[in-house]
Amino acid sequence: MPRTPLAALSPADQVRRRALRRMKAVALAALLAMAVLFAISFPLQATVPALAYVRAAAEGGMVGALADWFAVTALFRRPLGLPIPHTAIIPTRKDEIGRTLGEFVETNFLSGEIVRTKLTSTRIAERAGAWLRESAHAERVVAEASTMVAGIVRALSDDDVREIIEDLARTHLIAPEWAAPTGGWLERLTQTGAHHAAVDLAADSIGEWLTEHRESFEGLLSRRLPGWVPRIAHRLVDDAAYSEAVKFVAAVRADPEHPARHAIDGYLGRLADRLQHDPDTIARFEGAKAAVFDSPRVRELAGEAWATAKRGLLAALADPDSGLRRRAALAIADLGARLATDDALQRRVDGFITDAAVFLVERYRHDIASIITDTVERWDPAETTEKIELMVGRDLQYIRLNGTIVGALAGLGIFTVAQALVGH
Repeated sequence: MPRTPLAALSPADQVRRRALRRMKAVALAALLAMAVLFAISFPLQATVPALAYVRAAAEGGMVGALADWFAVTALFRRPLGLPIPHTAIIPTRKDEIGRTLGEFVETNFLSGEIVRTKLTSTRIAERAGAWLRESAHAERVVAEASTMVAGIVRALSDDDVREIIEDLARTHLIAPEWAAPTGGWLERLTQTGAHHAAVDLAADSIGEWLTEHRESFEGLLSRRLPGWVPRIAHRLVDDAAYSEAVKFVAAVRADPEHPARHAIDGYLGRLADRLQHDPDTIARFEGAKAAVFDSPRVRELAGEAWATAKRGLLAALADPDSGLRRRAALAIADLGARLATDDALQRRVDGFITDAAVFLVERYRHDIASIITDTVERWDPAETTEKIELMVGRDLQYIRLNGTIVGALAGLGIFTVAQALVGH
């Protein structure tokens, strides 16, 4: 598996590196101080007996310093470059450390019981409600959601969306048979008399049109008369036609039992029956539907519908004062207020969140923990070692310093006890 190099040193890492170097210098200075004391006291202890105690302390301090230097260094690299077993632990056992860390997290953190206990005591719904009911917070949520939704809408392929709309239209609008459902609807309409209002509206509209368009009857019938008929006769014919039309419409409007109304009822009843049972009528109706909704027209309609919806949605999402965003912010704030005050709603929401979190943890705990393992395995060993050393190396240098001091005290104590028990 190729190794993934870590990022260059950040400013924080550079500060840690300087601190690490200072502590290494301090630990090394302590070792050198012990060495100088040993070098001075060792040859002079025969003439100055008290220096034997200094020599013992210095000797123990050097041993402790060197032992802890070896232990600390062995974590990150091979001391003095020598292939000593069980050294350079982090770079050589990095993958195993990653697996162990993943198992530790999976076992001790990604436990359904631990997650349930934590979420149960957190009161997520109440806290979320208290935060969301603030109008500024609700508007912030809407703004972030608008940005995300706008990004998704822009990322959608217009051609793909048009194809989806076209497929949906064909599946749910064009492919199903219309004749029988339309006939059934028309039959129920005529049986209940609900179409009478439409007939009244049509009659009223025609009557108003006749009143406002008298000139439309000029020449309507008279132009078909022979040329030798006097002009006055032409006008009389047109006036008679107009008058009869007005009288007919007025009679239809005034008489609920007018023969024309019964004729319309009969026609609609026969049409409803033929749409449900007559194969020829059904075929013509379905053919007309197919002609209206042929492929080019459907695709054009789908494209126009998507383009219009997309422009409107993007404009509404981008405008903080749009009705969509205002209503969304009000709805979120109202939801927050309910969450903050409604105990029953809080319990339902908290229970849902807790159950969902426990389900996800129990089902995917190993996959979640494997993120740690896989990530550590991809890291470059040398850079990983450097990063870890920068994080904890400064504290480890205190181990070297403490080892020098403890070693010196131990050496002095052992020598003192030996002198007291054995003497010269």
